[in-house]
Amino acid sequence: MRDDGTLDDQYGPGGTTGRSDVTPSPERPASTTASAPPRRPWSSLAGLSRTRFGSLRNLLLPGRPGSGPAWARVALATGVVCCLGLAAFAQARGEAVQPTTRAGSTADAAERAGGDAASRSLPRTPVATPSATPSATPSADPDTTRTPAPRRSPARPADPAPVAGLTRVQMINAKTIVTTGRKMGVPRRGLVIAVATAMQESNLYNYASGVLPESQNYPHQAIGWDHDSVGLFQQRPSSGWGEVGQLMNPAFATRQFLTALREIPGWEDMALTDAAQAVQVSAYPWAYAQHEWRATEVVDAFLGR
Repeated sequence: MRDDGTLDDQYGPGGTTGRSDVTPSPERPASTTASAPPRRPWSSLAGLSRTRFGSLRNLLLPGRPGSGPAWARVALATGVVCCLGLAAFAQARGEAVQPTTRAGSTADAAERAGGDAASRSLPRTPVATPSATPSATPSADPDTTRTPAPRRSPARPADPAPVAGLTRVQMINAKTIVTTGRKMGVPRRGLVIAVATAMQESNLYNYASGVLPESQNYPHQAIGWDHDSVGLFQQRPSSGWGEVGQLMNPAFATRQFLTALREIPGWEDMALTDAAQAVQVSAYPWAYAQHEWRATEVVDAFLGR
């Protein structure tokens, strides 16, 4: 403050350099009048308000050069207050807008990131390209999940090679006789008698009859002319063995023969040729015996010794 009671104008030439609030200085050092001190940027609204209102107070005090009449000072003060208010409001708004803008940018980036994450979570249809592969399901942890090993069906035993001079077709027919007899519970002796009988009657081929053209409509491997005899055992439909189509089925013909064999009392202790003749009633009853050893070898090939 000066000796005359007025306040120093800190923005006037020389400012407050070299002055003290305790000891007045009538003269200003020449070195301080050369240039005004640098102004600091206003960092806050409070500092701006203190400085601007200090300047306004100096303007309103009487005795300062150029202060003028009271109404001029009032008008000038009003204009300065309005300008300072607008400047303070603009600065405050600018400081408040910047965080909002940054926050808005951050929010926009988060929204974009969220949009991308949401789109990645949606199911996507793979583009049909030659190299495209269907999306694989998440693989299970091999340490915690074990895929059960596929169950293997028991290996089917291979059919034995033809024995006793038979062909593959003859062996297939012999297998039908053995398999059908086993299902019926017929002992091994009965199977040997059945195979030996079929060797004598049809040479283990499924015969149709030239006398019965109907028999040729069914699968067959040869054609015979012995009356109406058909099939592996040359059974005659006219004698009540069954229908033509039934007797052309090797499994059915075998069941018919073995059923008749088991009805003969003591057949298991009879000679093979006698047991076969008791069922077939052939004109050559002794012919069955010649096939016994071969029939035994065939049965052993399927059942083992």
